[in-house]
This record gives sequence, C-alpha cells and structure tokens, in this order.
Amino acid sequence: MLNSVLVALDGSDISERVIQALDNLVFSKDAKVILCHVFLTPESEMELPADRPQPESPTFSYFHIEKQLQLYQEKLSVRSELELVTGDPAEEIIRLANIYKTDLIIIGSRGLMGMKRIVQGSVSSQVVEEANCSVLVVKPR
Repeated sequence: MLNSVLVALDGSDISERVIQALDNLVFSKDAKVILCHVFLTPESEMELPADRPQPESPTFSYFHIEKQLQLYQEKLSVRSELELVTGDPAEEIIRLANIYKTDLIIIGSRGLMGMKRIVQGSVSSQVVEEANCSVLVVKPR
C-alpha cells in the first residue's frame, strides 16, 4: 500500500488521465497525496527554444492552475496537499518527492517523438531517471 504519492500535473489534457490513474491505486489509511504544478522561472524561460510554446500571463496562469488543482483535490478520498512551485519542472518534481519522501510519483507523458522530443525535452524521462522512488508515467491514449 502507498503512504505518500506526488502527482505532477501540468494543466494539459493528460492531467485528467493522471488523476484517473491515481483513482486506481490502493492507499494506506494515513496516506497523503501531493498535487503539484511547476511554473517555469523567468530565467528558464530565457533558455527555452524560440519554437517552444510560451506560458501565458503568470498571474492568470497561477490562479487557473490553482483552481484546477483544488477541483482535483476535492475529488480525492485521501488526505492531500497542493504544491505550486517555480523552477525547472523535473528538478522541482524530484525535490518535492524527496521532501515528502514519496513512495511514488505519477506524471503524464505528452508522447513527444523525434525532433519535438529533442527540442522540448522530456520531463517524465528525466524524472524516471533521477527520482529516488518509483515513477508511474501516464501516456496519452
């Protein structure tokens, strides 16, 4: 049984599938789920390739994401917390997993292939490689 699970959500369409995967897990009675979202820092935005989608207004985006995470949180049958942080997505997901000593990280994969994967990188691949716990990668349909 799982005691602590970090769920990394990016606000994309895959987030719904990630939450569905979470619903299929068996938790201990004292389990905790941490729903997190990582916002890019202005410094990391400067390093993004010019053809990578740029985030919208930071204030609008923050409140939109927070509200979405709260809606997911209300549906959970276990104790939960929200973490909205800023930084490199893979590094912050791993940092939060270490802080909370999670048994599992659940993250979505956008299913990028070829040049898109090379240009945009893969947060899920980096998390799988570097995390100290198991990682469940939810793929798009």
